[in-house]
Amino acid sequence: MISANNVTLRVGKKALFEDVNIKFTQGNCYGLIGANGAGKSTFLRILSGNLEPTNGDVTVSPGERLSFLQQDHFKYDAFPVIDTVIMGNQRLYDIMKEKDAIYMKEDFSDEDGIKAAELEGEFATLNGWEAESDAENLLNGLGVEDEYHNKLMSELPSQIKVKVLLAQALFGNPDILLLDEPTNHLDLDAIAWLEEFLINFENTVIVVSHDRYFLNKVCTQIADIDYGKIQLYAGNYDFWFESSQLMIRQMKEANRKKEEKIKELQEFIQRFSANASKSKQATSRKRALEKIQLDEIKPSSRKYPYIDFRPAREIGNEVLTVENLSKTVDGVKVLDNISFILGREDKVALVGPNEIAKTTLFKILSGEMEPDSGSYKWGLTTTQAYFPKDNSAEFNNDDTIVDWLTQYSPEKDVTYVRGFLGRMLFAGEDGVKKVKVLSGGEKVRCMLSKLMISGANVLLLDEPTDHLDMEAITALNKGMQKFPGVEIFSSRDHQIVQTTANRIMEIINGQLIDKITTYDEYLESDAMARKRFTFTVTESQENDD
Repeated sequence: MISANNVTLRVGKKALFEDVNIKFTQGNCYGLIGANGAGKSTFLRILSGNLEPTNGDVTVSPGERLSFLQQDHFKYDAFPVIDTVIMGNQRLYDIMKEKDAIYMKEDFSDEDGIKAAELEGEFATLNGWEAESDAENLLNGLGVEDEYHNKLMSELPSQIKVKVLLAQALFGNPDILLLDEPTNHLDLDAIAWLEEFLINFENTVIVVSHDRYFLNKVCTQIADIDYGKIQLYAGNYDFWFESSQLMIRQMKEANRKKEEKIKELQEFIQRFSANASKSKQATSRKRALEKIQLDEIKPSSRKYPYIDFRPAREIGNEVLTVENLSKTVDGVKVLDNISFILGREDKVALVGPNEIAKTTLFKILSGEMEPDSGSYKWGLTTTQAYFPKDNSAEFNNDDTIVDWLTQYSPEKDVTYVRGFLGRMLFAGEDGVKKVKVLSGGEKVRCMLSKLMISGANVLLLDEPTDHLDMEAITALNKGMQKFPGVEIFSSRDHQIVQTTANRIMEIINGQLIDKITTYDEYLESDAMARKRFTFTVTESQENDD
């Protein structure tokens, strides 16, 4: 068990949270949620011991080991991948290194033998003999292929590093597991594996995530940071949302009834206070009036943008024809003779672990990259708007937000442009901020404003949820569902894919799998196909034996 006792954290004069008392118990997975800036990651750092609160303390049950997902992607660059994972249990790793040093001694003494025997005993107690195989199983589950297991961390691409650090946090069955955005930069397959791991994990988990589907799958309780407090709710994310909304509705209804009663009492007092025969009743109602207290309904720190993609013209029947498209990137053929045709009602999700293949297809279809061979043709009635995964080039200038968006607007009126920015929570003086100093989330919201103002009837969206908070992701999800045009998108957010797409495309070894189906149905059929393949291979091997 881990608990926070009267924890307060002040940043300058502002209290991020105050007098927080909360216990996290074994067997539960807690989703820590709240608006951007509410202090989710900060609270995890306090629980992990990496940050001291202004007041209060954190206690961990004696003998329990705490594991924390590392955010420094360069901390372990000098170490091999397997060693980095095993460092998730630092004591076990230290024993391994100490044993190795003793056994390498040329002048091995009796004292060394006694020490080695003690270390071997502790090593066995910590399941040291299974350490490497356990580390490999975690890596394989997260999609880190064997070829990376013995490389140095410095040699890995960033998306593989993320998975190794996650494997490190999960290693060795920690008693308390703290995960800050563990699904960031994971493909959907790796997220699905992590979901199953956490569902079967028997100890305490506290996780921060913007992935609603993920929180619904793994969480048994929700810890909501709002109003400077942390409130626990039993159940998953959807249950929290319904419960919190119900609570607000009940408080508003109670206040409405109280206000009606107050008005009734005030009218009686005003009417009869000067009437001698009614004076006692008027006095009695004054006392009743003084006792009525309205419930304080504080404004939530959560703010929802309004995302509404409205095409300037209706799309025709001919949308997109792709024929024998091929492209090689860094010596690897990521697209190999891909062909498909899009219709006017298609909403296509590009899925699968090959991020480069998906981004390459987006770049080609948006005109940013030329294919090596093959062709594509957009219909005459189509207009496309592209959301790139890497938007840094868009903001490498001295424009203000208003000036930046105005250049993409068909109408140059400042009020018109500010209306689109206002929908994305850029209000008042925000409009004169320089785009080059914006945060990752602010840049994404600017890009979504650009897509809305474009009036395009085809949206190309390459991981649009990166850097967005839960509220913005929810708004984007609604906007994508309502959009009457054609969409081609990739997203790590399971719920967006499931609720938006009616067609799934996956690129495997350059080849295209194209199915008209929902994402969950696609996953189910893919799982059945894998089972059939495994059964066929096993049966064949048994016959060979």
